[in-house]
Amino acid sequence: MAERDEQRRMVEVDAPASGLSQTGRAVGLARLLHDECVRLLKLYKDKETFLADHTPDGERIVSLSPESDGPDTEQRVQALHSALRQCLGLLHCVIHKEVEEWGELGGDYETMRTTVRVRLEHLLYSTKDLAETEDTTLEVTPDHQCVEEPDGAGGSFGLKMWTYRVLMELIHWADHAVQTLHVLHKERGGEEEI
Repeated sequence: MAERDEQRRMVEVDAPASGLSQTGRAVGLARLLHDECVRLLKLYKDKETFLADHTPDGERIVSLSPESDGPDTEQRVQALHSALRQCLGLLHCVIHKEVEEWGELGGDYETMRTTVRVRLEHLLYSTKDLAETEDTTLEVTPDHQCVEEPDGAGGSFGLKMWTYRVLMELIHWADHAVQTLHVLHKERGGEEEI
């Protein structure tokens, strides 16, 4: 039952919504991504029970320049797009390193991880459509090379802690996307409730 509801939600967001503006659909997509990122972290914590005793610390993995938080919403959406590309690159890296370390396991966590990756790619296409101008070309490909050791620490424990930090980063930026895109939606005259 829950799986069927989830599939219906995915189809509803991916299908053209009648009556919703482009910005309204982007906000809805960002909200869904945020919810899925939260679920992904919960599944990860359920899988890695030691995390109840450990909370990774450290600064943001994805950071933007101070001027990216300027007053112009269009510029903030472009900066958001850049951050989401970095998040997609980190997620690709997590997937690569986990498969390399443990192989393809195929459980709920792995299924949700794939769902989050696909949803994040869709959100990148949406923000590209909203923020690209004649003077600015936005990429959708992941912005990360995945060549360094996670957090400089090797081994299974280092990978698990780094994965936790990446998942927290995804939640942070998905929430930031909801807020930024909602402001853009209102500025562009979005009247419908989203």
